[in-house]
Amino acid sequence: MPATHCPFPESAALRATGLRVGALSDIVLEIPAGHVVALSGPSGSGKSRLLRALADLDPHDGEVALGDIAQRAVPGHVWRQAVMLAPADSQWWEETVGAHFPAGPPESLSTLGFDAGVMDWQVSRLSSGERQRLALLRAVVHGPRALLLDEPTANLDIDSTARVEAWLTGLARRHGWPVLWVTHDPAQIARVADRHLRINGHVLEVAPCA
Repeated sequence: MPATHCPFPESAALRATGLRVGALSDIVLEIPAGHVVALSGPSGSGKSRLLRALADLDPHDGEVALGDIAQRAVPGHVWRQAVMLAPADSQWWEETVGAHFPAGPPESLSTLGFDAGVMDWQVSRLSSGERQRLALLRAVVHGPRALLLDEPTANLDIDSTARVEAWLTGLARRHGWPVLWVTHDPAQIARVADRHLRINGHVLEVAPCA
């Protein structure tokens, strides 16, 4: 799913050095290409703030890079197209689902349990789980080079969670995307993550995946 005129390599590690945002300080982070790193921690510990800093959405200190390209070296909208954040609460600015997919129905609709008819639905009729799945799909069709996922299955039932987990991990492996996946679920961490990081106070520490 290549993005047009994207200056970033198709498969590269996402790195942060000396990152400081909110109460978090001196964060050092590396997510290799094609790997999923789970991030957990208490509510209010700074998980979402960390994702927003990596996406260049919140002011922060330190260095962030995707491959050899530094965050500060490219315009913010170019960085955010490549390092794509899927927030816990998705935003919808048009009345219909299809208006958010100008290129037409994506290939992965059926994978996530939809058919092409969903493009004609009013956003207002979507359940929280349907919104979450379609927001993830909307993020992916833009052709990112890295994904930042803030509890991407929080509103999903068991079957939909399994679909989304298999789909996202498959994309990461196939396209070489580094993925940072916020979750509170130890079982999910064991299923999807190559590595588990936990916020402990103001720093990140390595935690077991199972």
